[in-house]
Amino acid sequence: MGKVVSINIAEKDGAEIKSIPEVKAHADHGLEGDRYYLKQGTFSKKDKPDRQITFIESEAVEAIERDYQVTLDAKEARRNIVTKGVALNHLVGKKFRVGEAVCEGIKLCEPCGYLQGLVKLNVKDSLIHRGGLRARILESGMIRENDEIQILV
Repeated sequence: MGKVVSINIAEKDGAEIKSIPEVKAHADHGLEGDRYYLKQGTFSKKDKPDRQITFIESEAVEAIERDYQVTLDAKEARRNIVTKGVALNHLVGKKFRVGEAVCEGIKLCEPCGYLQGLVKLNVKDSLIHRGGLRARILESGMIRENDEIQILV
């Protein structure tokens, strides 16, 4: 069983990521206060359910330093939830509980040139297939640091 290590949001496109201790996840909308919830994200015009909440494994961030010598603070990956102890790639097509919220893994969150431009590091190559998970929020609820992540289906 995995857990939430940190919660990260940004109010608008390119804004500094803020770590917060808890957040309200809104079904079919996003995380309260985050750029995609506010329709201020880089890709907000696409308005797809896979932009509601994103995850990255703390283990992946550690691995890119070990394997590629790229030092990245987990929040710099610009994913909402940093996890520990859960294989996010295996959650594509699965329902899972994060704190009080229920999510469904939609697809992998592969790194892009936009992210690489913001952090000025070789994250695009180093995070291929370990850049995290894009998910849809199925049931609203609070998500807090140290909450468990439990696979449902």
